[in-house]
Amino acid sequence: MLMRNDMIRPGELVRLAPDIHRLTAFNAGLMTGPGTNTWILGEQDLAVLDPGPASRQHIDNLLAKSPGRIRWVLATHTHADHSPGAALLARRSGAQIIGPRPPPGVRQDATFKPARAPRNGEEIELGGLVLQAIHTPGHASNHLCWWLASRGVLFTGDHIMQGSTVVIAPPDGNMTDYMASLRRVLELPLKALAPGHGRWIDCPRREINGLIAHRQAREEKVVRALAGLNAASIPDLLPLVYDDVPKGLHEVAALSLRAHLDKLEVERMAHRDADGWRLSGAGRP
Repeated sequence: MLMRNDMIRPGELVRLAPDIHRLTAFNAGLMTGPGTNTWILGEQDLAVLDPGPASRQHIDNLLAKSPGRIRWVLATHTHADHSPGAALLARRSGAQIIGPRPPPGVRQDATFKPARAPRNGEEIELGGLVLQAIHTPGHASNHLCWWLASRGVLFTGDHIMQGSTVVIAPPDGNMTDYMASLRRVLELPLKALAPGHGRWIDCPRREINGLIAHRQAREEKVVRALAGLNAASIPDLLPLVYDDVPKGLHEVAALSLRAHLDKLEVERMAHRDADGWRLSGAGRP
């Protein structure tokens, strides 16, 4: 039986099921919430998913508290708070690294060098557990969610986070892809979500549908703001589109705003010219 209403306790091993444990890294912050969740899967031969930052303290903790032998190290994507610990953990445990190869870009972890890069839909047997790689681009072009069908649990990395929306930062982040990926995972027979940040989510469909509705409402605000301003820059749009977000977060919000504008441009609802962003014919009220 999976635990409900668990609490995040960085540095403490939390048992969610006989073959699912979580150990949260000590890297709480604006972009990481209470810290990066590292998931430990299996009972004897273990797979570690998202080993977190290259933190000796966290890796020491993983090695000391894991309830078996670590044989595989996996990642959902190659951002600095999720995959850099893989090289150190693999070196100290002898584990094989599995996950998506990093795309070009300054935000990517070039140290992540998987021995195996799974294809979308590929199933991998890890010590009696079978995980399926589900390509979910949006937050990152190489993002994978990992599906544990035997438990009905989707390990979501940064595709879905508990307690916060996900930043979509172009050019590697893509809002069109993100929305499509959210709808794609709804096709799975979900029982729970195990996010990269925050608590266990045992109402997965409500959570995902809420995220879709939130993004759609934000996009509608972008369209209304463009209609009122005629031509606008991102600084012009930010206080109108993100009037419900503290100004201290507007720099981060500007990244997702640009992703929304890019999506509208692809859909021919908006375009950019020398004076700024404008509604196109399809987007005019």
